Amino acid sequence: MDEELREQAREAAEIAALINAVKHGSEAQVGAIMGPLMGENPELREHGDEVPGVISPVIQDVNDMGAEERRERLAELAPEELEEIESEDEEDEGPLPDLPNADEYDQIRLRVAPNPNGPWHVGHARMAAVVGTYAEEYDGEFVCRFDDTDPETKRPDLAAYDQILDAIDYLGFEPAEVEKASDRVETYYEHARELIDLGGAYTCSCPGEEFSELKNGAEPCPHRDKDSETVREEFADMVAGEYDSGEMVLRIKTDIEHKNPALRDWVAFRMVDTPHPREEASEYRCWPMLDFQSGVDDYLLDVSHIIRGIDLQDSAKRQQFVYDYFGWEYPEVIHWGHVQVDAYDVPMSTSSIKELIEAGDLDGWDDPRAPTVASLEKRGIRGEAVTDAMVELGTSTSNVDLAMSSIYANNRELIDDETDRAFFVRDDPDVGGLVERQVVGGPDVAEPPVHPDHEDRGVREIPVEGVVAVEGDDLPEHGERVWLKGYGCVRHTRDAFEYTGDDIDVVREGDVDVVHWAPADGPHLRLRTMEGDVEGVAEPGVADYETDDLLQFERVGFARLDEVEDVGVVAYFTHP
Repeated sequence: MDEELREQAREAAEIAALINAVKHGSEAQVGAIMGPLMGENPELREHGDEVPGVISPVIQDVNDMGAEERRERLAELAPEELEEIESEDEEDEGPLPDLPNADEYDQIRLRVAPNPNGPWHVGHARMAAVVGTYAEEYDGEFVCRFDDTDPETKRPDLAAYDQILDAIDYLGFEPAEVEKASDRVETYYEHARELIDLGGAYTCSCPGEEFSELKNGAEPCPHRDKDSETVREEFADMVAGEYDSGEMVLRIKTDIEHKNPALRDWVAFRMVDTPHPREEASEYRCWPMLDFQSGVDDYLLDVSHIIRGIDLQDSAKRQQFVYDYFGWEYPEVIHWGHVQVDAYDVPMSTSSIKELIEAGDLDGWDDPRAPTVASLEKRGIRGEAVTDAMVELGTSTSNVDLAMSSIYANNRELIDDETDRAFFVRDDPDVGGLVERQVVGGPDVAEPPVHPDHEDRGVREIPVEGVVAVEGDDLPEHGERVWLKGYGCVRHTRDAFEYTGDDIDVVREGDVDVVHWAPADGPHLRLRTMEGDVEGVAEPGVADYETDDLLQFERVGFARLDEVEDVGVVAYFTHP
């Protein structure tokens, strides 16, 4: 192949790689580029054996770019192609794009890889929601692998393993397989030894700052050329716990002059003095770093597609060195931006939530003020509503905002039709507090419907035996009328409500407001909300429901009953 044809191949490969990477939000693969390249450039076909070697460096350069840099480069080289991709994105019927190169795999297999350092916050739900949905769409499956090989910095919480599995179940999915990386340490040791024999890893005792200076200067560490026998012996001493933390590491031998210093001879194993909290793993002191552990596991667990944050692009590039040593094919990768969730004052951070709980500022992980999956479930929000909202965000490489209102809208569609209505009057300064008035005249019983759209469900019989409670903001001026919902029209005369007998036309004509109310001696109810607890009084029938039942408190919102006792009721506010 002459140089002119080589240049033609490089130019065509760059455009093809950019199209592939931008379209799928992942790194381009030589195999995925070859087909379109040969199809559009028939003059290259007779040089099929040479083309991969010519275009591989070009594709690697594209993969080293950031997502925005790729778009800018494609806009420069082939603006019409970028326009077509963006047009397809807009016209895509579903929120999730097709998985890249899915037809090349016998089975689609994805993974959820949580760090069990605590229960999930709301943002964590996105991964399980999208991975689970993809698995269903492709008739595939996913693995839940707990990446728990950091016993110190992100120390596992023993309760979190089951709590995370419960969260996945709540979202509507079941992993085909559950693994704990801390059970697989011997497997990582085996692969490390094999890498050492392949000349792909070496032990290093350089102090961290000293190695950083060498790395940033593209200079090799003095330990880099140790013979494999010495490396193997020193790694055996690491495994035996002969070194202290920071004294010795095992590095993957990469390209010490790589243009990205973060990829130069990265650490695969280090010593950790803190015992793992799991008894089964408590004796290990030599632990793999996440990029090594995760990279090995993704291959051994037959993962075909990885979804990870855009900030972890270097992980795939580090792991590719390991895959090259072993001759493995790297999975397809989709990178996405972070999700931000509105409506919470508490930071969406596992460590921050844990600190607030330990300080007593939150009652627990299911406190309604906490931005956690456990809190959503406690409030009576269906997992399906959360999953649908997360899937709607798609897999954009840009950061995305999740409005809790979208989860609420989804949930309202799921629960509105089946949820009975009830009255709850809040004793809250924000609504004017709770005021009581004697009812004079009128029926002894109010009969609002159990559900306004289902007459067949009957009515709620609420006794009106004298004093009722309303919210202060609903109390009309003296001499003015108000409609007690489900009861009728009353006039506020001094310290009483006098029944007037007016028909519903006074409401339809806009002369009289409709308000909710409850007998003043109804059951005390504490409503736990995202802003704090609200006390008040409910209609008597609320005490006849059971824990986990949902009610819609009219003009207040949906709530899940958590405690139903003779002395009172505790409910968690779901949403308006």
